[in-house]
Amino acid sequence: MNLIEKELYHVEKMIKADVVKEKSIKEIYKYIFKSDGKKIRARLNLISSSINRKKKNRIKLAAIIELLHTATLVHDDVVDDSSFRRGNESVNNIWSNAHGVLIGDYIYSKAFIYMVDVGKKEILKELASATNDISQGELVQLDAINNQEITLTKLKRISYFKTGRLFEAAARTGALLAETKPIYIKNISECAKNIGILFQIKDDLLDYSLSNDIGKPVFQDLKEGKVTYPFFFAYKNADKNTKKTLSNNLGNKKANTKDILRLIQAHDGISKTEDLAKKFHKNAIISAKKIDNLKIQKEMIELAQLAYEREK
Repeated sequence: MNLIEKELYHVEKMIKADVVKEKSIKEIYKYIFKSDGKKIRARLNLISSSINRKKKNRIKLAAIIELLHTATLVHDDVVDDSSFRRGNESVNNIWSNAHGVLIGDYIYSKAFIYMVDVGKKEILKELASATNDISQGELVQLDAINNQEITLTKLKRISYFKTGRLFEAAARTGALLAETKPIYIKNISECAKNIGILFQIKDDLLDYSLSNDIGKPVFQDLKEGKVTYPFFFAYKNADKNTKKTLSNNLGNKKANTKDILRLIQAHDGISKTEDLAKKFHKNAIISAKKIDNLKIQKEMIELAQLAYEREK
């Protein structure tokens, strides 16, 4: 077990500590955090702050990042009416939408308590801004449901707000905690942002899969009426009749997924999304190579590769 893995173990312990004794809250909270997960964002935060490991509150800050991320997932499941999360039944499916909203708020509030403990104004400002942007991204995506005329610029904006923004904040706050040089903060934040957007692009690709092993139901975005990159590119390349077929299946819970996947593939929806993923992977590597600390540079490149190659 390397040093980051040991630190992530302590992040996990901190997240699972200090839960109120109220039985229902404790039960739901324990259910949400029963799986250790990859903790990519917490890992990113620890990598960023590792340039100055003597700084206190490194573990607490990484726990804050993970708590914020988890709260958004719980709320997302309510908004999307999702039945599964990471291969397990979602909170709203086992309990109720009200439980999902309120336990998400509870997790947010726990993150805010820890933020006060960290006490650095610039870190509080960055995390508050990131949380606001994430909410904005979800609202923008709601407006984009069943919108076949959405632009690529807006899709990238949604990817940044939904996923890239917290990746960016994880890296920036870690660097701010370490009180390091502005150029380091800039480069690692830019790298993290590109990794986050890449992560979302891969998520969109994985949704257009016939695999049952990705930890969530496939074609969920399509069935919910969400225009993501594969649908967007295919729709732009399609003739009038194919556009009509694609439109009729957007938001259709009973869509024939094999036929839709064939159409998406035939009209370059998958290949063009893969090209976009390559672009953001390349951008992440370029930013990572500007980081002077070679150990951190290597770890950021490995994270970019992990995001690029992920299959779930």
